[in-house]
Amino acid sequence: MIKVTLKNGSVKEYENPISVLDIAKDISEGLARVATAGSVNGETVDLRFIVSNDCELSILTFDDEEGRKAFRHTSAHILAQAVSRLFPTAKLAIGPAIDNGYYYDFDTERPFTNEDIDHIEEEMKKIVKEDLKIELFELPREEAIAFMQEKQEPYKVELIQELPEGAKITFYRQGEFVDLCAGPHLMSTKSVKAFKLTKLAGAYWRGNEKNKMLSRIYGTSFTKKSDLDAHLEAMEEAKKRDHNKLGRELKLFTTSEPIGQGLPLLMPKGAKIIQLLQRFVEDEEERRGYVLTKTPMLAKSDLYKISGHWDHYKDGMFVLGHEETDTEVFALRPMTCPFQFMIYKNDKKSYRDLPIRYGETSTLFRNESSGEMHGLIRVRQFTISEGHLVCTPEQLEEEFRGVVDLINFMMNTLGIQDDITYQFSLWDESRKDKYIDRPEEWYATQDKMRQILDNLGINYKEAIGEAAFYGPKLDLQFKNVHGKEDTIITVQIDFSLAERFGMTYIDKDGKEKHPYIIHRTSIGCYERTLAMLIEKYAGAFPVWLAPVQVKVLPISEKYHDYAEEVTKAFKNKGIRVETDYRAEKIGYKIREARNERAPYILVVGEKEAENREVAVRSRKNGDEGALQLDSFIERVLQEIETKEK
Repeated sequence: MIKVTLKNGSVKEYENPISVLDIAKDISEGLARVATAGSVNGETVDLRFIVSNDCELSILTFDDEEGRKAFRHTSAHILAQAVSRLFPTAKLAIGPAIDNGYYYDFDTERPFTNEDIDHIEEEMKKIVKEDLKIELFELPREEAIAFMQEKQEPYKVELIQELPEGAKITFYRQGEFVDLCAGPHLMSTKSVKAFKLTKLAGAYWRGNEKNKMLSRIYGTSFTKKSDLDAHLEAMEEAKKRDHNKLGRELKLFTTSEPIGQGLPLLMPKGAKIIQLLQRFVEDEEERRGYVLTKTPMLAKSDLYKISGHWDHYKDGMFVLGHEETDTEVFALRPMTCPFQFMIYKNDKKSYRDLPIRYGETSTLFRNESSGEMHGLIRVRQFTISEGHLVCTPEQLEEEFRGVVDLINFMMNTLGIQDDITYQFSLWDESRKDKYIDRPEEWYATQDKMRQILDNLGINYKEAIGEAAFYGPKLDLQFKNVHGKEDTIITVQIDFSLAERFGMTYIDKDGKEKHPYIIHRTSIGCYERTLAMLIEKYAGAFPVWLAPVQVKVLPISEKYHDYAEEVTKAFKNKGIRVETDYRAEKIGYKIREARNERAPYILVVGEKEAENREVAVRSRKNGDEGALQLDSFIERVLQEIETKEK
């Protein structure tokens, strides 16, 4: 008998091997109708998967993350089939499910148009109505290559050729359409009734700008039209909050073609927010025992060869000069750690000197590919709240705990703590080219870090292959308004660079030992954090962060003198204020100030001038009426002091 333990702990027994779908039917016909995939012993499988041994089984639906992926993966195949019908010469690339939908890349004779999208959607509806059965089959490697060559699908041939010998090569067929795919997929096309194609974009094959630019179609799909409608409404709201659009409208940043891609220009208001964040971080770090360093923005290749960046990260660096022709080759720094390590080495250290907490506001440079760059989130030059803690093994957990406490304080102050998820990034032992090849130390450090995270009660997911080349890390993840996840903060435990750099301390026993190093940021990359805050608050920043905290609007020229008096009163208290002296109607000036997201709009006229008052309109409370100027100034100062959100 085959024993199948279900999610609720109950056990089903079967005499013969049985498919996941048939087990779902045995549990409930209703469950079978909504099932999209299965999870066997924690591994996501197709509904067609045959259970032949005792196992733990969960039937996945659209409500489960992996179940949604299966549903949307099938949606991507329906999209590809529709394109193949309408554009027979289009070559298929890849089409995965993603967080909020799916996409498919095509090599086409010309880019798709919005009119094409309408036709493709109509064809997709026909495919859904056709209720095409989706069938899985396998082919040996050579037959699979020949099969895709016959279909004139060069991208599929390339993918198959890169698979290791003996790899299982699977295909899915629905009607006349066949695609190379590992699955899982639904049983037929009929379930995908609520879908929408959402965006056109270009994408380099394999994400490499040296490869051909392909045409990418994004889409999303749901089991119910009402859920699709709600999602599309949310997407419209997301477009309004998109930092790349809103940040430009609010004159926080801009870009310039002659300057270059990935090199944003922070305008006065955006620069002010960055300055406020930087001062906040540096003051808080000093309060917590960090010492400030200031290091060069470039160094000889010799430094990066010691650290390992030259071997593991050179392609991501801006290199100045050529090793073959120049006596000295320099590179702009992609991180600050090697520089701070040299400061540590300046003199001998005892265990009594540790821990040392170095902090620096560092401008860094990374040679991102053009296809990866986006607004302020991924750029080629950026500034980071970088720090390195040098400690003994006994101090490691306490120092790690202190780093996490600092990060939580920063995230709470910014109001984004509840939007953060945690990822424990591990090495991939099969990628020895990517990581320092010291397996025992990798496993020991990862076990140590896992224990620390568990002791801290952090709810994290593990990600193999996402570690830094010199050690595992805790990544704090944040989703932008479009659902794309980015890492905003990292904390890394480094077991190797101290030895590579010859960093030592004299321990209690008089012996020279290598310290542990914690690499961390406290608020992350300032540009990325600004992008995140623009989207979080839709440009309506908390008062303490608002580039303009108070906007003063005189009703007419007669009250310019009093408006100037009010302005000076705010400036004397360090409150950021702007005054609109233009000869425009007051209603127009109020609307413009609202569009600028000013926290407070103060209208001044005859009554206000006589009584030393201001007529207050606030973002939170609307029209508050006339208030005494001095008491209102104290109120604003209190909001700034407490960093009220």
